[in-house]
Amino acid sequence: QVQLVESGGGSVQPGGSLTLSCAASGIALDDYAIAWFRQASETVREGISCISGSDGRTFIHDSVKGRFTISKDNAKNTVYLQMNNLKPEDTTSYYCAADRSVFRLCELWSSPDYWGQGTQVTVSS
Repeated sequence: QVQLVESGGGSVQPGGSLTLSCAASGIALDDYAIAWFRQASETVREGISCISGSDGRTFIHDSVKGRFTISKDNAKNTVYLQMNNLKPEDTTSYYCAADRSVFRLCELWSSPDYWGQGTQVTVSS
């Protein structure tokens, strides 16, 4: 059974930082691309960052470029999203996603094979 468990969300002031973690079980990170999405509206999730399984290539959406960084630790089967210089407009739920296809997940930002349950990030003074 595949599980993606996010953690690290919380409340922070504008300009602050948070690191989200996505702990994967039931899959190996070598075999799957992992992405971070966030809820952009009631029905739309926006892909913001992605990392490939085989070679660790990273993809970053323009909306967070220069502020967010994705990385992974294959030994811990965990992917991280370092978020710096957070803004109030970054407030929403963040979701981890896994898919066997790097192209589908990291370039098309398509709906993945697996979703995590999400973690809330609130940026407010």
